[in-house]
Amino acid sequence: MEKRQNNKAWLLVLPVLILVAFSAVIPLMTVVNYAFNDTFGNNQFFWNGLGWFEEMVRSERLHAALGRQILFTGIILLIEVPLGIFIALHMPKKGFWASLCLVLMALPLLIPFNVVGTIWQIFCRIDIGLLGRGMAELGVDYNYTNDAFDAWLTLIVMDVWHWTSLVALLCFAGLRSIPDAFYQAARIDQSSRWDIFRHIELPKMSGVLLIAVLLRFIDSFMIYTEPFVVTGGGPGNATTFLSIDLVKMAIGQFDLGPAAAFSLMYFLIILLVSWVFYTVMVSRDEGAQ
Repeated sequence: MEKRQNNKAWLLVLPVLILVAFSAVIPLMTVVNYAFNDTFGNNQFFWNGLGWFEEMVRSERLHAALGRQILFTGIILLIEVPLGIFIALHMPKKGFWASLCLVLMALPLLIPFNVVGTIWQIFCRIDIGLLGRGMAELGVDYNYTNDAFDAWLTLIVMDVWHWTSLVALLCFAGLRSIPDAFYQAARIDQSSRWDIFRHIELPKMSGVLLIAVLLRFIDSFMIYTEPFVVTGGGPGNATTFLSIDLVKMAIGQFDLGPAAAFSLMYFLIILLVSWVFYTVMVSRDEGAQ
């Protein structure tokens, strides 16, 4: 006799769906309305079609911000993923020191984004900051408010300090899931440390690594608070990433139509990359079965 499936548990998800509808879907519809219409106020809208999208696609300003964003995200991933793997491989696996390392690694993740920006803004100031003042005393010409390279270096180091722990903790969880029998077999075969990493540890970490790369891509590609607090997008437009440029366009210039089209394109980029990662993870799981 075929058992009937009970779907009443979905009722528990209903409050969440209602909350998401009010907090995400309805505002998104407002953005869509502004993206396809022009307005002169008083809630009077005039159909503009794809005009704002065409303007944004041709915008040199958008191209420059996108280039800076891709460069920043690429640098972050190239640093944080290998560094996180290295840290996870050298963390204690059991005992008191393992627990202590896990707590210390988790501390930067608990700090709010605006507080992280404030900490590094003060830390790097050349007049009162420990780093900025110290480098000035050593004769190093460092000023993140006036030099584009120093501003980029500050933001990269800040992000590495803040988020490498996430990659390390995910990789550590993947390493802890490897049975001891795998290492025992490797010792019997007299495998080198590189062979153990390549054939045992890396394949077991591949699932969590995909998640780590996806999370770090999304967060670094949408980064706003930290660079806004530290550099404000400067000097000039050197650190004006997509999110900062979008806020300047929507709030600073009050160009709601172009900003709405810009935000939808921004959203679609994130959605597309997330879909690619999801497809890869599903294909990997199906191939492992």
